[in-house]
Amino acid sequence: MTASMTAFARIQDMGAEGELTWEIRSVNHRFLETMVRLPEELRALDPVVREAIGQRLGRGKVDCSLRYKPAGTAMARVRVNERLAHQIIDSAGQVNRMLHDSSPLRAMDILRWPGVIETEEQDMTPLQQRASATLSRAIDELVAAREREGARLAELVAQRCVALRTEVARVKQLMPVILQAVRDRLRARLQEIAADLDPTRLEQEMALLAQRLDVDEEMDRLATHIDEVEKVLQDEGAVGRRLDFLMQELNREANTLTSKSNDVETTKVGVEMKVLIEQMREQIQNIE
Repeated sequence: MTASMTAFARIQDMGAEGELTWEIRSVNHRFLETMVRLPEELRALDPVVREAIGQRLGRGKVDCSLRYKPAGTAMARVRVNERLAHQIIDSAGQVNRMLHDSSPLRAMDILRWPGVIETEEQDMTPLQQRASATLSRAIDELVAAREREGARLAELVAQRCVALRTEVARVKQLMPVILQAVRDRLRARLQEIAADLDPTRLEQEMALLAQRLDVDEEMDRLATHIDEVEKVLQDEGAVGRRLDFLMQELNREANTLTSKSNDVETTKVGVEMKVLIEQMREQIQNIE
């Protein structure tokens, strides 16, 4: 299924450790470029996040962030290093006696001393497992959003293909009339300047001119490229680069038609073709 590179996903998860919120945004880019922002407690998940995104997405600039709000019961436990606190109190008393100072030592003064407050090491494994599972859900949602948008883009491109095919048929219908008109105009002009021209040579010149103006081959190639675009739109996986190449080929044939045009109607058709191709190209820039 055709997928867009532009999408957004947001997943929240509540648990005993607190609230986790993943947000993933992706926009079009030539390659896969991932930026990850994680809270300090879950910094170790960075390679896991990048690998998970790389396994699911082929192209796009991806901005992935995680917010963590700890639950009240999940706050890190602290304890007082009583041995160090007693040492500080004893030392402060000795200094006060030396200075003949009886100022009491406040509790906060002791607690501010480095090492008096100790934080118990928290096991982050359950939280990391929750975050990984929630990330998987967020990526699923992002992929689904990209596929929905991709289907919409594919429909828009398919509509332009139908319109382009109509223009190809129009050119093929116009060409015999246009070529005959060119022959008639050339014959009339030549007869005005030289009544005794060799008829055989005149026909040869008109045949060469008609050959130079003929765009049947270009229109056949255009039709073939349109068929290929419609086929690629149905393929699985990343198809954006292939479609972009086909747009270049379509544009080349449309330019050739315009350069060969010797008629107002075919010039209009050539311009309309290039407009349709440019509209397709703009949509394809967002296709993975």
